[in-house]
Amino acid sequence: MIKDIQERILSLKKEKDVCILAHCYQTHDILEVADFVGDSFGLAQKAQKVGNKTVMMCGVRFMAETVKILCPEKRVLLPEPGAGCPMAEQLDVQMLSQLKKSYPGYAVVAYINTTAELKTLCDVCVTSSSAPKIIKNMPEDKILFIPDRNLGSYIAKQCPEKEIVTVHGCCPTHARFTAKDVEQAKEEHPGALLLVHPECDAQVVALADFVGSTTEIMDFAKNSDAERFIIGTENSIVQHLGIDCPEKQFFPLSKDFICNNMQLTKLSSVLHCLNDVGGEEIDMDENTRLAAKKSIDRMLELGNG
Repeated sequence: MIKDIQERILSLKKEKDVCILAHCYQTHDILEVADFVGDSFGLAQKAQKVGNKTVMMCGVRFMAETVKILCPEKRVLLPEPGAGCPMAEQLDVQMLSQLKKSYPGYAVVAYINTTAELKTLCDVCVTSSSAPKIIKNMPEDKILFIPDRNLGSYIAKQCPEKEIVTVHGCCPTHARFTAKDVEQAKEEHPGALLLVHPECDAQVVALADFVGSTTEIMDFAKNSDAERFIIGTENSIVQHLGIDCPEKQFFPLSKDFICNNMQLTKLSSVLHCLNDVGGEEIDMDENTRLAAKKSIDRMLELGNG
């Protein structure tokens, strides 16, 4: 049945000239029909380079918005309209405007995991992997980092020359796990290396053998000589790595390490969206798009410095 649905999707996307992007946290059956798999910003950059007039982002809303910001001429689809990001939605324009008043003279750095509206008020965007380099290259010494306090704290340790203020936002999926969860996982899987995302709590990050973005975690595991790994990010990565590296063993930091928003998108969601009976087209007014794009352009400029 899964294979039948996948074949229908592959046929439809060719017929309708649709490029399918899939974030790493999607289930493997979706990854198998995608044209590109990766982290959110990397996928948006892929969308810029393809000739397809329609792009489907299998992920969450801010990711589809980023594709639209970079690809205004394309039709951008989100197969599950309800797939949001709690962290991206923890701040709104009014709250950020007030924060900026509270920290005059601070440059606002936004994690890519923010809404398009918030990006319009920010000076520069960053990804989890590019953040230290971007911030080090910024001329400003005072930084207001939004919205993830855990990622902000992790970056601050790597950029001691900067004064970095964080707010009380976080990824609820990554942030709820503790050093006690790490202790339990290591007891159950002795000798396994712990690989975690910097959105995790600082106590968890401090115990890790490797810290990095989702794709960096996957690349590390694939290239490592080690054979056993505890994965401190969304549990879909355990499945993907187990398929990509069957000779190695991968264990979740917790069985509850699940992003419900990411898991909203099913293979059937992709099919229904292609059939125009589901999903949502991302619409964005040009003023918002251009204002949001400035922070992304600044990220690319500083990242090449």
